[in-house]
Amino acid sequence: MRDPAPWQRRYEKMALCSLAFGVFSQYLFVGNSLGISVALFTSVFYGLFFYAIKGRIGGFDQWRGQSKSGWLLCLPVALLSLSYMLFNNELFRMLNIVVLPALVAAQTVLLSRSSTKPWFRTAFYQDVLYLSLIKPFSYFTVPFGLLANRVSPQQNSGGNPGSGKVRRILLGLLLASPLLIVVILLLASADRIFMDLLNRLPEVFGDYSIRTLFTRTVLAVFISVFTFSYLWTLLFRRTDDQWRDGSDAGSAGALTAAGSAAARQQSPLSLDALTAGTLLISFNIVYIVFAAIQFSYLFGAANGLLPDGVAYAEYARQGFAQLVVVALINLVLLLSGLHFIRREGTVAEWVRKLSLSMLVGCTVVMLVSAYSRLSLYESAYGYTQTRILVQGFMLFLGLILIVSFMRIWIEHFSLAKAYIGLAVTAYIIINYVNVDAIIAKQNMIRYQDTGKVDMQYLGSLSTDAFPTLIKLQKEEPALAEAIENVKKSMLDEARQRGGWPAWNMSVARVLNEK
Repeated sequence: MRDPAPWQRRYEKMALCSLAFGVFSQYLFVGNSLGISVALFTSVFYGLFFYAIKGRIGGFDQWRGQSKSGWLLCLPVALLSLSYMLFNNELFRMLNIVVLPALVAAQTVLLSRSSTKPWFRTAFYQDVLYLSLIKPFSYFTVPFGLLANRVSPQQNSGGNPGSGKVRRILLGLLLASPLLIVVILLLASADRIFMDLLNRLPEVFGDYSIRTLFTRTVLAVFISVFTFSYLWTLLFRRTDDQWRDGSDAGSAGALTAAGSAAARQQSPLSLDALTAGTLLISFNIVYIVFAAIQFSYLFGAANGLLPDGVAYAEYARQGFAQLVVVALINLVLLLSGLHFIRREGTVAEWVRKLSLSMLVGCTVVMLVSAYSRLSLYESAYGYTQTRILVQGFMLFLGLILIVSFMRIWIEHFSLAKAYIGLAVTAYIIINYVNVDAIIAKQNMIRYQDTGKVDMQYLGSLSTDAFPTLIKLQKEEPALAEAIENVKKSMLDEARQRGGWPAWNMSVARVLNEK
């Protein structure tokens, strides 16, 4: 018998590494809250990823201009992974369960060049979804096929018969184990005596129950097979035949560019300059009137000059949500004005650019107005996570408007790249500003100014707010007892997180508090 080909040995090692990764992952996550385990999980996955695609980065495939964008994602991926061990905000911990894998999928697709689409186009993200959520399931049988080929009687007929038998026995046990576990659980649920017998197995398996062993096994197998299948997808995925064989790439690109230009000129969605200019000017007239009202009333209201017949609470409540919606509508109008207005001469082009610039200016005034109204509301009723996040979103919209204004006057400025870059950066920042600590601090300031505080809401915050609550307890003796109850609640929750894989700096501060 001859040795397996080098490519087969490599893929067998990749399968074994995926299996080890699955076993390691279940140890990190089962019975533990998410903490330092996320950073370890991500690091080990990337180690496996780079081992799997070794030879493709800088190897026989060309970078095709996408590698730099892929490497830039290392920073947000690392920061989001570390956020699980630095902060304990439940909202962001839940959101990052989706965002972090999405960034990892986008980066791995970029680095492996598994999509020919530019990263700032919608088609690229369609490829990412397909490659990460759909295509791997079609390769679930591949690792088992590799194992079967390795231990098949035909391959081992010329070698040691005993060795071949052992391998075939191990293969049979491996294939039988998932179904065997299911059968055992069914039998245990059907017979109490059998269940009692199984319940004595913790003496053999430590502190693990049969249910825990089942959970760990299923999770380990799924992570192992899915990881291998995803890496296999990246290794062998090709979305474009011309890229695969390299034929007529230049001419195809030229034809595509020409076709795109023609499509832009003949797009049925485009408006002539006059029609579009009329539409934009109509909006701008309304917005200019609104902006004048805002400058005369809103900023005066900050000093106590409210419109007649309007109470402070009513004024603070009304408006900011509607203004944010209008700002989003204006953003859609702006993007439409940039892409769906036909260019018809110098004068018409200047009208278009000036109208869009005015639209941006009026929208900025609306955002400032909305931000001020929300600040008034917070001063009256306190600070919450939702209100802080809405303020952050308005600041993000302001940055979007700034880069949109740049695109009006700089034709070759890429809005898609700027929007995606701003979105990723803003999301990382909001993860790291420690929203719960800000909420606790602002409510502490409000208490010192007004004597009002919602301790029930402060008690619902995560352990990220703990240092601020300690400070408030020391400075405000009247709240000492209420804050002590909040601290005890946080301590009880912190003690239930699990073992060392769940370590989190924010929780550790609570546990170490004397």
